[in-house]
Amino acid sequence: MSKETLLRKLRQVPDFPIPGILFYDVTTLFKDPTSLKELSDELYEMYRDKGITKVVGIESRGFIMGPILATRLDAGFVPVRKPGKLPAETIEESYDKEYGKDTIQMHKDAIGPDDVVLIHDDLLATGGAMRAACKLVKQMRPRKIFVNFLIELKALRGDKGFDPDIDVQTVLTL
Repeated sequence: MSKETLLRKLRQVPDFPIPGILFYDVTTLFKDPTSLKELSDELYEMYRDKGITKVVGIESRGFIMGPILATRLDAGFVPVRKPGKLPAETIEESYDKEYGKDTIQMHKDAIGPDDVVLIHDDLLATGGAMRAACKLVKQMRPRKIFVNFLIELKALRGDKGFDPDIDVQTVLTL
């Protein structure tokens, strides 16, 4: 299967979650076993030799491929969630998104200084959620941070503003 085939399988939902936003729905890729395996294989190949010890997934679609990738890389999985969803002591970061403001949290003890971390989410639009997640992870002082998205909306330039020491990659580009 090619990247072009994966892109064709994406569902486009106009005016979601608010009027004027064109939402790219990756659940059409997740429900198809061939597409899901292709994404899993592609992500594994991108990171198999990087020494990843923790995969951080951003709520909620980062919770799908994140654990799959963590299992394949023999790494742990760390969820980043909306406030009030994690049971132990957390740290948090707020950010602006293209249609509002939001806050994310992570357990304070989720990552250690010996960890090599891959932060994963489904879509790079403006990059607010991922930059906030990077700030959370950086507080833990891991050895290295990698960032990955399934899809990047290139026209929105969300890849700008990441620290130069963070490797940012995407599987598919629109």
